[in-house]
Amino acid sequence: MSEEFSTESQDVYTHGHHESVLRSHAARTAANSAAYLIPHLTHGLRVLDVGSGPGTITADFARLVAPGEVLGLDRSPEVVSAATALAAEAHLQNLSFDTGDIYALDFPDSSFDVVHAHQVLQHLTDPVEALREMRRVAKPGGIVAVRDADFHGMSWYPQLPELDEWMELYQQLARHNHAEPDAGRRLIHWARAAGFTDVTPSSANWLYATAEQRTWHAGVWADRVTHSAFAEQAAAHGLADAALLERISAGWRTWGASADGWFLIPNAEIIARA
Repeated sequence: MSEEFSTESQDVYTHGHHESVLRSHAARTAANSAAYLIPHLTHGLRVLDVGSGPGTITADFARLVAPGEVLGLDRSPEVVSAATALAAEAHLQNLSFDTGDIYALDFPDSSFDVVHAHQVLQHLTDPVEALREMRRVAKPGGIVAVRDADFHGMSWYPQLPELDEWMELYQQLARHNHAEPDAGRRLIHWARAAGFTDVTPSSANWLYATAEQRTWHAGVWADRVTHSAFAEQAAAHGLADAALLERISAGWRTWGASADGWFLIPNAEIIARA
C-alpha cells in the first residue's frame, strides 16, 4: 500500500506509521491492489512507485519488470529502511527505495516508463500538482497509474452507529488536514486538470466478508482508531475525545465478530498516458 507519501512541508498524513497502519499496508500486493496495471508491466521497464510504504506492491513490480529498474519513494526514513530490508530479503537487486517529495521528484524529465501511486492522492493538499510532477518524470507515451479509495462510497453491514461515527470522524479529520477522502471519484477530474488527455478509468473493490477477513480488517481499524496518528490528530484538533475513540474501536470489533458482516471499499483507478 503505497499510501504513505506526502510532502513534508504542507501535507499531513492522517494515518501515520503506527503498527496497525503498516500491518494493513503490508498486506497489499500487485495482485490485490494494482491488478489494473499488471497487463502494462513488461520486462525491462523502468518504474517509479511514489508513496511506496512498506514496499510490498513495489517488490511485485520489480519481479514483473525484471531486469528493469524499480524505485520506491516514501517520505518516512523509517518506512524506507524497512522496505529496503524487504528488498534485500527477497534478493531483488533491481529494486531500491529512497525518501523524496512527490511535488519535487528528484529526476530529470522523461525518466520512467511507469509512474505509480497507490492510495496517495487522497492524502495530498494538491493532488493536481502531484499528478503534474508524476507526468513530468514519465516518458512520452508512458503511463501514470493511480489508484485511490472513495470513503463515502464504502458500504457495510450491520449498520452499526459506531461505524457511522467513524466515517463522520474520518471525513472531518481528513478535511481538517486539507485532504480529500473521497478521492476515487475525482481521479479523472484531477488527471484532466493536470494536463492528461488520454485517461482510461477502471474500478475494483476490496471486500471483507469472510470470518478471517472481518477479523483482520476490524482489528486493523480498532487499533488504528485508538493508537495511531489518526487518534492523536483527532484528539489534538478537538474532533474526538477518548470515550468516542474507544466507542468506535469497540464498534469495529463488534462488526468484526458479526457472522453476516460485510465491508466493501471501492477503489477508482486510472491509466493516464503522458
